[in-house]
Amino acid sequence: MQRVTQEIRTTSYLLHPPLLDESGIPAALRVYVVDGLIQRAPLKVRLSISDNFGRLPKEIELAMFRMVQEGLTNVLRHSGSDSAEIKITRNPRRVTLEIQDRGRGIPDEKLVAINEGASGVGIRGMRDRVRHLNGEANVYSNQSGTTVSITLPTYGINASSEDADDFSAVVQAS
Repeated sequence: MQRVTQEIRTTSYLLHPPLLDESGIPAALRVYVVDGLIQRAPLKVRLSISDNFGRLPKEIELAMFRMVQEGLTNVLRHSGSDSAEIKITRNPRRVTLEIQDRGRGIPDEKLVAINEGASGVGIRGMRDRVRHLNGEANVYSNQSGTTVSITLPTYGINASSEDADDFSAVVQAS
């Protein structure tokens, strides 16, 4: 019973970590990637996000958190890569999330199906979140790896700094 309770708590935390509401996407991803993922999976992850990134609307932060989870799950399940890189940048009008691996890539016919929305449950879920937030999602792949690129508008949201695209913090999980 104690193990079941712990699994329920872990699942709940992974769906919506309290740190996301308290401190925002940079802190939640650092804890998820650095403290969580390396304990559960054999994947080295480099997270690049500015120290002065600031906050986004809660709906965007939660969507980004879940998209990172799905992206890293896809890397683990399908790519054959032992590493991934997550880059998040923003300016006053948009936020961009990139998840990149150095795996075997997606076969051309499957990539076409994914880009047409006909395949890939995880990618389809990501696209639905992006569409709901009036954003754009693209998947690029070749024999050197795959990149999922997501851009979301942040209309009217003030960046915490004029230089919010500067990557001043890089976290390595291994």
